[in-house]
Amino acid sequence: MVFAIKAEVRDPRARRFAFAAQKTMYGGKQIAAGDTVFVFASENEGGQGLVARGLVTAVEAIAKTRGVARQTPRVSVTIRRTALAKRPLGRRELKPFTDWKDGRPETELNFKFYRQATNKIAGLSEAAAAFLSGFF
Repeated sequence: MVFAIKAEVRDPRARRFAFAAQKTMYGGKQIAAGDTVFVFASENEGGQGLVARGLVTAVEAIAKTRGVARQTPRVSVTIRRTALAKRPLGRRELKPFTDWKDGRPETELNFKFYRQATNKIAGLSEAAAAFLSGFF
């Protein structure tokens, strides 16, 4: 399966990324070692959007906190970078795609990552994965 993560990325050119206790949405909790993942440096944290593609090398599910009724599942992931993005893709480029039912990969990405400001891991459709592959 293919996933994307939007999170704080301190060094977009790093060979490895480690993200602790990340929220999962839109099937993101199914992420597993060996999966392809597209890395977005969160603009909320000073990032620029899509920066890298990589392979998940480790995943650890975070236990839910007792006594809290509604919790978003969280995981920690380690990613080995396999490519750097060659052109920009972030909030600015995806903002025009707001017809949530048009089936476009740009709209899927805008919906999953920029409709809500939170950082997260999300599962992607084949169309969105193919679209993102064109940035490498």
